Amino acid sequence: MFLADFIQYIRNEKRYSPHTVTAYEGDLQQFFQFLHPGEDLATKHPAEITYHDIRNWMVKQMDEGISPRSVNRKLATLRKYFKFLLQRGKVTANPTAKVTAPKVTKSLPVVVEADKMTALLDGRMDDGTAPIFSNDFAGLRDKMIIEMLFGTGMRLAELLGLKDGDIDTREKTIKVLGKRNKQRIIPLNTELLALIERYREVKKSEIFNNNSLTFIVTNKGAAAYPAFIYLTVQKYLSYISTQDKKSPHVLRHTFATSLLNKGADLNAIKELLGHANLSATQVYTHNSVERLKSIYKQAHPKA
Repeated sequence: MFLADFIQYIRNEKRYSPHTVTAYEGDLQQFFQFLHPGEDLATKHPAEITYHDIRNWMVKQMDEGISPRSVNRKLATLRKYFKFLLQRGKVTANPTAKVTAPKVTKSLPVVVEADKMTALLDGRMDDGTAPIFSNDFAGLRDKMIIEMLFGTGMRLAELLGLKDGDIDTREKTIKVLGKRNKQRIIPLNTELLALIERYREVKKSEIFNNNSLTFIVTNKGAAAYPAFIYLTVQKYLSYISTQDKKSPHVLRHTFATSLLNKGADLNAIKELLGHANLSATQVYTHNSVERLKSIYKQAHPKA
């Protein structure tokens, strides 16, 4: 009950991304199914939910091997849901108020090593053989995906929402619509700009059944979708890396870490990434510190 109202609220008023809205809805449905297995979700009133219900759900997830980080995310969904209900007078108390979130071990952002990233962008396999990208529209499009994610640091949802008109080749900038509908401008490097112009030409020459204004399209000309980008990134990162994580966000992390290692100002990186506050950006400084420690151990005679 009230789930549809909440989803409409975060979608239309809070302007959350489609991916976030889907995640929130899935978390809440999972919680309600835990409370009343197999019953109609719409008949359950939130006022019936207690602190113990939420705590038991969290314990069950931990017992099933769900990571503390994922449990925390689901708990955050419940907190926001009950805050929404309180504001609208649907409940008189927030059962999440007394719930303590499980401790999460802080982990460093996963990045691709600089030399491997260079090899990938040059179209070379990990063993030096070439080419990686096929010499057709699909190959050019795939290279565009990798180059765009690494060259701008944009999020998956931002890449999916990118339109042809958002790229200004004259000013060498790209307009990105980020979280909460916040707009930011990202500069384009010369190589990425040249690739964009080439991609546009080939894309225009293709005869698609569905001509989309979306910048990244499938082989049939339809707008790209999350799984399509994920599979593309995983495919090409597998050529040059054996690390477990091979997602679009890894390229975002690699973008930020590369800038920091080259001496970029942290506030500038914050603006490029579209972070709301500096604390979110500071996580990348830990990668740089670890890199300095490694260099010190290798180079200093007293290390």
